[in-house]
Amino acid sequence: MLFSEVLGLAHIKNHLTTTADRGRIPHAQLFVGPSGSGTLPMAIAYAQYVLCKNTGAENNTGNEACNIKINKFSHPDLHFAFPVAANDKVKKNPVSANFLEEWRQFISGEPYGSLFDWYKKLEIENKQGQIGVYEAQDIVKSLSLKSYEGGFKIMIIWAAEKMNTASANKLLKLIEEPPENTLFILITEEEEDIIQTIRSRCQTLHFPPLNESVIAEGLMKNENCDRQQAMTIAHRANGNYTNALHILLQNSGEEQFEEWFITWVRSAFKAKGNKSAIQDLISWSEMIAATGRETQKKFLLFCMDFFRQALLQNYKTETLVFLKPQTPGFTLEKFAPFVSGNNIKGITAELEDAFYHIERNGNAKIILTDLSIKLTRLLHNN
Repeated sequence: MLFSEVLGLAHIKNHLTTTADRGRIPHAQLFVGPSGSGTLPMAIAYAQYVLCKNTGAENNTGNEACNIKINKFSHPDLHFAFPVAANDKVKKNPVSANFLEEWRQFISGEPYGSLFDWYKKLEIENKQGQIGVYEAQDIVKSLSLKSYEGGFKIMIIWAAEKMNTASANKLLKLIEEPPENTLFILITEEEEDIIQTIRSRCQTLHFPPLNESVIAEGLMKNENCDRQQAMTIAHRANGNYTNALHILLQNSGEEQFEEWFITWVRSAFKAKGNKSAIQDLISWSEMIAATGRETQKKFLLFCMDFFRQALLQNYKTETLVFLKPQTPGFTLEKFAPFVSGNNIKGITAELEDAFYHIERNGNAKIILTDLSIKLTRLLHNN
């Protein structure tokens, strides 16, 4: 992957190429950025630049055979680790090596894909992937061998926040004192979820959300969108190129999430002083609990965005509002007055708390029912 294929982020590209050209490559680097910001494509382009001894912004002027191998994701000195879980293919002790074929297809077709997109690829949406101790053993083994081509060995750990404690502790010494010409690139959306001892040994690069103009340009160039459509989608994407692609292909899941959300808040409004309406909230909680945990987490993030958009609408900052509900009879303008500075902090805290407990395998039905009852009180405290 060439730097020219990575959207925007010229300052980060310049930093990475400059340090590589000067031979000042930190042995452990942490790329931190929100989903859809391009952390993984940038890491692959950077790995290609280093391994193939490329020069210049186009990143294709070095070893031709090396560049071909990278483009096929088959270079023997480029290694990947990523979250996995048991599925129909691998029943026990899954590691990244079991899923390299699926991984190459994924990063070839969806280099900006989210963790949820990856789980769908593996058909493990109902599970939570992790980078476990068996993965750490494989990483140690791979990096203990000599470089095939006499240069760097590069390990890209995607969604590094999914390393469990045993795995992180096993890799700590290797990250602190790696073999010569070994480069770790850890990629995460949640910097604080990586243990401090590993974070302190990495040079950190923070990736901002992409500008609307950059997303629109990418859609026009890569997806043949006309300018008006591209600008509209870029505004709705909220700095996330993955979201933009999902909106374009109409497979973002937002339609289903919007339906769930509106059913939820309507039931919450009716529930005040109406005991029978509590049953609607319980039934709603049971329905959402029947979906996979990753779907539940993604839905809660959608809810947070919806409430933030309502707050912005309420405070008349329309230029920052990108959400346009499609449900008949429901408009953001009518809903917005119920979200204000009096309750947004409480609503966000409860959603974050629910997300935390679901991520840690709490009982989804109990968590969502509790959240629904609290939401009923908060929506009437505006």
